[in-house]
Amino acid sequence: MIDLVGKIVDVETPGMTYTGKLIEVGEDGVHLETESGWIVIPVDSIMIIREKDS
Repeated sequence: MIDLVGKIVDVETPGMTYTGKLIEVGEDGVHLETESGWIVIPVDSIMIIREKDS
C-alpha cells in the first residue's frame, strides 16, 4: 500500500467504495483526500485498495 501514497485510489469497504488521493497509511486508518474533504477509513473495514483506472 505504501507505493500508492500520493496516487488516486479506490478503497473498497463492505458498503462503499471511496475514491481519493491516498495521503497516509497508518496502523488504525487510511487517510484520503476526496472531493468532499478528508476522510479516515478504519483499516479493519477495508477490503481492497487499488490504483484508480485512468
